[in-house]
Amino acid sequence: MRSYVKRVTQKAEKLSKEQVLSLLETMVEENESLYSVFESLSTGLLIIDDDFKLIRYNTIAESWLPFSQRLEDILGTNEPVWQFIEDEEISAFLQNCMEKNITNSSEDFSTVTQGGTVRFLTVTVLPLVCECELDGKLILVRDITEKRNQEIRLHRMENLANLTNLAAGMAHEIKNPLGAISIHIQLIQKALERARENQNKLPPPKFVEDHIDIVNEEIDHLNKLVMDFLLAVRPIKAQLELKEPDKLIDGLISFFKPEFMKAGIEVVFHSSQSGKKILLDEKLFRDVIMNISQNALAALKSKYGVSGENSESSNLLGAKFCISNAVKDNKFIMTIADNGCGMSEETLSKIFEPYYTTKANGTGLGMTMVYKIVKEFSGEIIVDSKEGEGTAFTISFPIPQKDTKLLSSNSQ
Repeated sequence: MRSYVKRVTQKAEKLSKEQVLSLLETMVEENESLYSVFESLSTGLLIIDDDFKLIRYNTIAESWLPFSQRLEDILGTNEPVWQFIEDEEISAFLQNCMEKNITNSSEDFSTVTQGGTVRFLTVTVLPLVCECELDGKLILVRDITEKRNQEIRLHRMENLANLTNLAAGMAHEIKNPLGAISIHIQLIQKALERARENQNKLPPPKFVEDHIDIVNEEIDHLNKLVMDFLLAVRPIKAQLELKEPDKLIDGLISFFKPEFMKAGIEVVFHSSQSGKKILLDEKLFRDVIMNISQNALAALKSKYGVSGENSESSNLLGAKFCISNAVKDNKFIMTIADNGCGMSEETLSKIFEPYYTTKANGTGLGMTMVYKIVKEFSGEIIVDSKEGEGTAFTISFPIPQKDTKLLSSNSQ
């Protein structure tokens, strides 16, 4: 149809009035058909010129991207479209594409709707080619929220698969307190039976009270076991958003570094300097870093005997805590290491198991929660430790695809 119209318009002077009207009707019909297709796309689409000024758009793009004005009002203005996008990260991405003339870039973003729900979007900038020549650019907007949610549900199902082992462990844990309660209640019953047989003469002073005290202690123990179990199996409610872990860790180090320095422990942070973002819940991510760092602090104090009063001399001993970030093979990799007392092979093999702890007042759930959170972020965590030498946690997270390989702006 396009080539037909082109040939006809070249002979427009020779056409009759009826032929011209027929041609116009055909063009209107085709235009309406193309507009219907344009509006029916499940992908948001913005057509812009080389200066990123808006030429055309479809409704879904306007509904997905957070614009400060109606797109109808933006048409015809001399301002680039990114200036009207309220999300700072999306706006900065498009501005960078304009300033550096990038036409083959794609990046994932998380936005919050007016209703408070999180939506994940992929924004792609493509060259607009017309008759083998560049004639502006296309901005594609895809909603990948359901895909992300499916990934989250899959990991939650994997976590639920571990409930059988947790339940078996819980059954073993409550067996001993129940046994102790049963024994002491039987002793009280026998004492009462003997008292009735002996003219209702009561047992020695505090005999019954001592047994009841032990029963109460075991009941408290059982209650704590149940509460810990509920904490261990309760699904994690993660509000995943795209965040830069380098920035988050830098802020966390500023928070806990004074405590380490007071103990004479050197704190080192190596940023990946990549600017990469991964799907995280900021609060839960903080829990992971703080839990591991506090365990490291205890291990360093155990080995070096560091304290606030001995901070200057202890620093000379080489007590060190280090977080190093890197990007490799589309993964963001964090290494959190210390040169403290390390762990035995037994402790190393059980570190992520619920209720296992080497601390006198530990719950045995800290590292279990760390493991669950990392898995909730679709990550992996491994630990390497040698007794007397130190411990290193390596945590890797997938990086959402941003640099999709597309046609370059020089393609013809």
